[in-house]
Amino acid sequence: MFINHNDKKLVHALIYFLNNTSWSGKKKLYKLLFVLDFEHYALTGRSVTGLDYFAWKMGPVPTALHEAIDSEDDLIQNAFDIEIQRQKQYPTVFLHPKIDFEEGYFSKRQLRLLEDIAQRFDMASGDDMVWFTHQEMMPWHKVWEVEGRKQEKIPYEYALDSLDSETHALILDFTQERQAFLTHFQ
Repeated sequence: MFINHNDKKLVHALIYFLNNTSWSGKKKLYKLLFVLDFEHYALTGRSVTGLDYFAWKMGPVPTALHEAIDSEDDLIQNAFDIEIQRQKQYPTVFLHPKIDFEEGYFSKRQLRLLEDIAQRFDMASGDDMVWFTHQEMMPWHKVWEVEGRKQEKIPYEYALDSLDSETHALILDFTQERQAFLTHFQ
Protein backbone atom coordinates (compact mmCIF):
# COMPACT_ATOMS: atom_id res chain seq x y z
CA MET A 1 0.00 0.00 0.00
CA PHE A 2 1.35 3.44 -0.92
CA ILE A 3 1.33 5.83 2.01
CA ASN A 4 1.25 9.54 1.21
CA HIS A 5 2.38 12.50 3.30
CA ASN A 6 -1.14 13.16 4.64
CA ASP A 7 -1.35 9.54 5.82
CA LYS A 8 1.91 9.95 7.73
CA LYS A 9 0.66 13.21 9.26
CA LEU A 10 -2.57 11.47 10.27
CA VAL A 11 -0.71 8.60 11.95
CA HIS A 12 1.60 10.98 13.81
CA ALA A 13 -1.26 13.31 14.83
CA LEU A 14 -3.00 10.26 16.32
CA ILE A 15 0.21 9.27 18.11
CA TYR A 16 0.61 12.81 19.45
CA PHE A 17 -2.91 12.86 20.86
CA LEU A 18 -2.55 9.35 22.29
CA ASN A 19 0.68 10.35 24.03
CA ASN A 20 -0.58 13.72 25.28
CA THR A 21 -4.23 13.27 26.28
CA SER A 22 -6.10 11.06 28.72
CA TRP A 23 -8.93 8.63 27.93
CA SER A 24 -8.38 8.75 24.18
CA GLY A 25 -10.64 6.15 22.67
CA LYS A 26 -11.63 6.21 19.02
CA LYS A 27 -14.55 8.62 19.62
CA LYS A 28 -12.33 11.22 21.32
CA LEU A 29 -9.59 10.83 18.71
CA TYR A 30 -12.06 11.54 15.89
CA LYS A 31 -13.14 14.75 17.58
CA LEU A 32 -9.55 15.83 18.35
CA LEU A 33 -8.63 15.36 14.68
CA PHE A 34 -11.74 17.31 13.67
CA VAL A 35 -10.73 20.22 15.92
CA LEU A 36 -7.17 20.07 14.58
CA ASP A 37 -8.22 20.07 10.93
CA PHE A 38 -10.97 22.67 11.19
CA GLU A 39 -9.00 25.08 13.39
CA HIS A 40 -6.01 24.79 11.05
CA TYR A 41 -8.31 25.37 8.07
CA ALA A 42 -9.67 28.54 9.73
CA LEU A 43 -6.08 29.80 10.04
CA THR A 44 -4.64 28.71 6.70
CA GLY A 45 -7.33 27.45 4.33
CA ARG A 46 -5.94 23.87 4.55
CA SER A 47 -6.51 20.93 6.83
CA VAL A 48 -3.63 19.11 8.50
CA THR A 49 -4.58 15.52 7.68
CA GLY A 50 -6.59 15.84 4.47
CA LEU A 51 -9.45 13.85 6.02
CA ASP A 52 -13.10 14.46 5.18
CA TYR A 53 -15.53 14.48 8.10
CA PHE A 54 -19.16 13.43 8.02
CA ALA A 55 -22.01 14.45 10.31
CA TRP A 56 -22.90 11.31 12.25
CA LYS A 57 -25.20 11.25 15.28
CA MET A 58 -22.31 11.36 17.78
CA GLY A 59 -20.53 14.17 15.95
CA PRO A 60 -18.03 14.53 13.12
CA VAL A 61 -16.47 11.27 11.95
CA PRO A 62 -13.55 10.88 9.52
CA THR A 63 -15.11 7.90 7.73
CA ALA A 64 -11.94 6.90 5.86
CA LEU A 65 -10.10 6.57 9.18
CA HIS A 66 -13.09 4.85 10.78
CA GLU A 67 -13.12 2.25 8.01
CA ALA A 68 -9.32 1.85 8.17
CA ILE A 69 -9.48 1.14 11.91
CA ASP A 70 -12.44 -1.24 11.60
CA SER A 71 -10.77 -3.19 8.78
CA GLU A 72 -7.34 -3.00 10.44
CA ASP A 73 -5.93 -1.47 7.26
CA ASP A 74 -2.14 -1.67 6.75
CA LEU A 75 -1.77 2.02 7.63
CA ILE A 76 -3.33 1.37 11.03
CA GLN A 77 -1.92 -2.10 11.61
CA ASN A 78 1.67 -0.96 10.98
CA ALA A 79 1.42 1.93 13.45
CA PHE A 80 -0.99 0.77 16.17
CA ASP A 81 -2.17 -2.15 18.24
CA ILE A 82 -5.96 -2.11 18.55
CA GLU A 83 -7.69 -2.88 21.85
CA ILE A 84 -11.46 -3.29 22.13
CA GLN A 85 -13.08 -2.95 25.55
CA ARG A 86 -16.68 -4.16 25.84
CA GLN A 87 -17.68 -2.66 29.19
CA LYS A 88 -20.52 -0.46 27.98
CA GLN A 89 -23.41 -0.74 25.53
CA TYR A 90 -21.00 0.09 22.71
CA PRO A 91 -17.43 -1.21 22.64
CA THR A 92 -14.64 1.31 23.18
CA VAL A 93 -11.76 1.08 20.73
CA PHE A 94 -8.30 2.16 21.83
CA LEU A 95 -5.20 2.53 19.68
CA HIS A 96 -1.77 1.91 21.16
CA PRO A 97 1.17 3.29 19.15
CA LYS A 98 3.81 0.85 17.93
CA ILE A 99 6.03 3.67 16.69
CA ASP A 100 7.30 6.94 18.14
CA PHE A 101 5.88 10.35 17.30
CA GLU A 102 7.86 12.21 14.62
CA GLU A 103 7.38 15.97 14.64
CA GLY A 104 9.14 16.40 11.27
CA TYR A 105 5.86 15.79 9.42
CA PHE A 106 4.37 19.01 10.83
CA SER A 107 4.98 22.72 10.46
CA LYS A 108 5.68 24.80 13.55
CA ARG A 109 2.11 26.14 13.42
CA GLN A 110 0.72 22.61 13.24
CA LEU A 111 2.86 21.49 16.18
CA ARG A 112 1.66 24.45 18.26
CA LEU A 113 -1.93 23.60 17.36
CA LEU A 114 -1.46 19.92 18.27
CA GLU A 115 -0.04 20.99 21.63
CA ASP A 116 -2.79 23.53 22.27
CA ILE A 117 -5.60 21.08 21.44
CA ALA A 118 -4.04 18.34 23.56
CA GLN A 119 -3.81 20.73 26.51
CA ARG A 120 -7.37 22.03 26.10
CA PHE A 121 -8.92 18.59 25.82
CA ASP A 122 -6.51 16.47 27.85
CA MET A 123 -9.01 15.40 30.50
CA ALA A 124 -12.10 15.46 28.27
CA SER A 125 -13.90 12.18 27.69
CA GLY A 126 -15.28 11.04 24.36
CA ASP A 127 -18.72 12.19 25.52
CA ASP A 128 -17.30 15.61 26.46
CA MET A 129 -15.89 15.88 22.95
CA VAL A 130 -19.27 14.96 21.45
CA TRP A 131 -20.87 17.73 23.52
CA PHE A 132 -18.20 20.20 22.36
CA THR A 133 -18.64 19.40 18.64
CA HIS A 134 -22.47 19.59 18.95
CA GLN A 135 -22.49 23.19 20.12
CA GLU A 136 -24.26 25.84 18.11
CA MET A 137 -22.04 27.56 15.54
CA MET A 138 -19.90 24.42 15.18
CA PRO A 139 -19.74 22.93 11.66
CA TRP A 140 -21.32 19.63 12.77
CA HIS A 141 -24.30 21.49 14.27
CA LYS A 142 -24.80 23.46 11.07
CA VAL A 143 -24.85 20.30 8.90
CA TRP A 144 -26.79 17.99 11.25
CA GLU A 145 -29.20 20.31 13.08
CA VAL A 146 -29.61 23.41 10.90
CA GLU A 147 -29.42 21.88 7.42
CA GLY A 148 -30.68 18.40 8.36
CA ARG A 149 -27.99 16.75 6.22
CA LYS A 150 -27.38 13.74 8.44
CA GLN A 151 -24.45 11.47 7.48
CA GLU A 152 -23.25 14.04 4.91
CA LYS A 153 -19.86 15.66 4.49
CA ILE A 154 -19.08 18.68 6.66
CA PRO A 155 -17.61 21.42 4.45
CA TYR A 156 -14.33 22.84 5.68
CA GLU A 157 -15.58 26.28 4.69
CA TYR A 158 -17.89 26.14 7.74
CA ALA A 159 -14.77 26.59 9.88
CA LEU A 160 -14.61 30.12 8.54
CA ASP A 161 -18.09 31.11 9.78
CA SER A 162 -16.75 32.44 13.09
CA LEU A 163 -14.25 34.74 11.37
CA ASP A 164 -14.85 38.36 10.43
CA SER A 165 -16.01 38.80 6.83
CA GLU A 166 -12.70 40.16 5.55
CA THR A 167 -10.63 37.28 6.95
CA HIS A 168 -13.30 34.80 5.81
CA ALA A 169 -13.11 36.11 2.24
CA LEU A 170 -9.30 36.19 2.25
CA ILE A 171 -8.93 32.56 3.37
CA LEU A 172 -11.70 31.40 1.03
CA ASP A 173 -9.97 33.12 -1.93
CA PHE A 174 -6.64 31.57 -0.97
CA THR A 175 -8.25 28.13 -0.72
CA GLN A 176 -9.94 28.46 -4.11
CA GLU A 177 -6.70 29.61 -5.76
CA ARG A 178 -4.80 26.69 -4.23
CA GLN A 179 -7.46 24.21 -5.37
CA ALA A 180 -7.38 25.63 -8.90
CA PHE A 181 -3.59 25.30 -8.92
CA LEU A 182 -3.73 21.69 -7.72
CA THR A 183 -6.43 20.81 -10.24
CA HIS A 184 -4.45 22.35 -13.10
CA PHE A 185 -1.18 20.61 -12.24
CA GLN A 186 -2.40 17.12 -11.31
